[in-house]
Amino acid sequence: MMTSRVRALVLVISFFFLAWTLYARVYQLAAMVMGFMGYLTWSHYREGTVFIATQAFQKQDFEKAKYLLADIKKPEALRKGRRNYYEFMMGNLALKAEDYEEAERHFQIASRLPFRRPNDKAIILVNLANINLRRKDYERVRAYVDVARKLEVTSRVAHIIDKIENEIPKNQS
Repeated sequence: MMTSRVRALVLVISFFFLAWTLYARVYQLAAMVMGFMGYLTWSHYREGTVFIATQAFQKQDFEKAKYLLADIKKPEALRKGRRNYYEFMMGNLALKAEDYEEAERHFQIASRLPFRRPNDKAIILVNLANINLRRKDYERVRAYVDVARKLEVTSRVAHIIDKIENEIPKNQS
């Protein structure tokens, strides 16, 4: 739950603490500090700033969320449980900026990743259906809606799916 700058600062402080523990010959503490530094480095690549970005996104602070997500240099290195939300938020931010190509790319990646709740995956499919509805690609809209229908969804998402189906011209069904 740290940005790259904060992680770097903590690593520098930890390095000096490690040097002191080696100088003082407190090897057990030195091993713990090295373990902490290793975990901090690992979590930077596998966890990233996705959690903080999620909190900013939920508070409608989209600029902060975008900044925090931009801090992640290699999203493919994130673990699956983080990458799915990374792609979901990047897709939503691109959708807000009306960059439909980029939004579709991120939602496509997110749709292939596992989510805890089927409703989350359905929301991604609804977003993909909406993007293709704007492009008037009704065949793809129908495909996304059909897959979303098969998932367990809340009544709100089911209502959105119904609205999308109603917007597909009858001769395209």
